[in-house]
Amino acid sequence: MAKRPALQHVTIHGHAVGYRRAGSRNAETVLLIHGLAGSSKTWDAVMPGLSEHYDVVAPDLLGHGESAKPRGDYSLGSFASGLRDFLAMMEIDSVTIVGHSFGGGVAMQLAYQHPHLVDRLVLVGSGGLGREVSPLLRMLSLPGAEYLMPLVMPRPVVDGATVVGRFLGRHNLRSARLGEFWRGYASLAGAENRHAFVKTMRGVIEPGGQTVNANDRLYLAARVPVMIVWGDRDGVIPVAHGVAAHEAIVTSRLEILEGVGHFPHVEAPDAFVAALVDFLTTTEPGPDDATLREIMVAHADDR
Repeated sequence: MAKRPALQHVTIHGHAVGYRRAGSRNAETVLLIHGLAGSSKTWDAVMPGLSEHYDVVAPDLLGHGESAKPRGDYSLGSFASGLRDFLAMMEIDSVTIVGHSFGGGVAMQLAYQHPHLVDRLVLVGSGGLGREVSPLLRMLSLPGAEYLMPLVMPRPVVDGATVVGRFLGRHNLRSARLGEFWRGYASLAGAENRHAFVKTMRGVIEPGGQTVNANDRLYLAARVPVMIVWGDRDGVIPVAHGVAAHEAIVTSRLEILEGVGHFPHVEAPDAFVAALVDFLTTTEPGPDDATLREIMVAHADDR
């Protein structure tokens, strides 16, 4: 595996935001957004291939990874505004945004709130497209669950198991899917991480399932090229959500990867990079010549 780009930091509104960046600054920019309990590390396997052609930027969202974990707003709208400010600090005018899981919900929110920043939209096993979500996440959204988390995620056990996992990984004995699940689990051993995780999760999930659903506004995404990527064995968010979103955005491209679970970019990085590069090279950045009102009125007239 190619060496991971070095972690850098930028201060925004007094908070440190960690990010990794690779590729040519003169190329189109691809912004990679991780999911719940994730970080920029989740993109390790795909950043080298993408950076051969593009300027690739992968931040740690606030409350995640090596970014600050303030006691503040962890709503989708706040994350979208944070990415707007991050891009401004990076002097990036617009991006193809790739959002995985919860990051897909953030990507859609960014496209909705700040459409001038988004050239293309890629949703990977995305949240925010239906009610169903894994029983574990529904359980963790229960009142008081955060008080039990330290008992099932004690730091000594997590640290010891992580060492074992690294040993297995070096000898190619570890499942990429399970390894990524473990990485997210292990991140919650810290109190600040747990607090941010719970606040973020409860903004989009309740015991009955996901509370945010963008299906009634997916037509707004049709102004830019859209690709939807899913694993056919996704046990966190069902692939049916991706199929339904593809049908709602008639101009979108759908890539279903066989034998792959919730982390296509980790489990099948070569196939993921090939699909993404093909999408980028065969589409043009979406135009920014239609106002939000014009799009909404045209949609209403078509119904």
